Amino acid sequence: MAESTPHPAGDPWTWPESVWRDIVERARAGRSLRPRHWPDGARCAVALSFDADHETIPLRDADESPMRSSQGQYGARAAMPRIRRLLAREEVKATFFYPAVAALLHPAEARGVAEEGHEIGIHSWIHERNTILRPEVERDLAFRAADTLETVTGQRPVGMRTASWDFSPHTLDIIREMGLLYDSSLMADDEPYELTANGEPTGIVELPPEWIRDDAVYFNMQRFSGLRPYTPPSGVAEIFLAEFEGAHAEGGLFLLTMHPHYIGHRSRMPVLEKVIAAAKAKGDCWFATHAEVAAWCKDNAAS
Repeated sequence: MAESTPHPAGDPWTWPESVWRDIVERARAGRSLRPRHWPDGARCAVALSFDADHETIPLRDADESPMRSSQGQYGARAAMPRIRRLLAREEVKATFFYPAVAALLHPAEARGVAEEGHEIGIHSWIHERNTILRPEVERDLAFRAADTLETVTGQRPVGMRTASWDFSPHTLDIIREMGLLYDSSLMADDEPYELTANGEPTGIVELPPEWIRDDAVYFNMQRFSGLRPYTPPSGVAEIFLAEFEGAHAEGGLFLLTMHPHYIGHRSRMPVLEKVIAAAKAKGDCWFATHAEVAAWCKDNAAS
């Protein structure tokens, strides 16, 4: 594992070209992996994902407040049963990214999700922020998380989504060492692409998320900060559906990121229901896990 890269000296506008080129080339979008076609003649791929954080965010912050913990517990206790019932009723498979600690706190849930045919992905150890960790600590936590998720669920993860999409200068090295198929943390395109490291292809598929296709930015609430859910569910549904319509029109990928403790409330579940209904109404959408999308794109890239 490479040593931690020191922060460049001086103000950014004084950096020589070699410094800023090195920074942007560490993990960068390479060739497009947009496929020539989707399976069975589908026009659009729909990849639904849930970051099952549960109690890990206050734990990461060393916040011992039962109130904060209860917000995360809601995700497991009330929201996950609703989400799982909806996916079962609609016969839709999804990807669930678990912090390992969340899976250890709720092993029956994580095991049940895997047994229902959904994908289990890596989402940190305890929702840690990678960019403030020493490289060896980030590496250790990533490997421990993968091993723990396999032990709890019986499914070896093949993909990672970094917590809070916090991707350090060393994260790609760790993903490559782990032999993962894909990452879903970086935002350089609407469509899947191959990650490069210092200009060299890595073989890692990037399934790009985006904040506008993430429920957290619309529904988050923290009492002692400025975070408030200003956007009503109807507004979020409008945004998500517009993103889906755009992906369908272009014949591309629609990837949606959700969190049980946000989307799983009674007033918000209809947002997810509307997205699924709109995609099914088209009659030509492929609902797939992130692993299925990544494997298909890797094998069928047009370029």
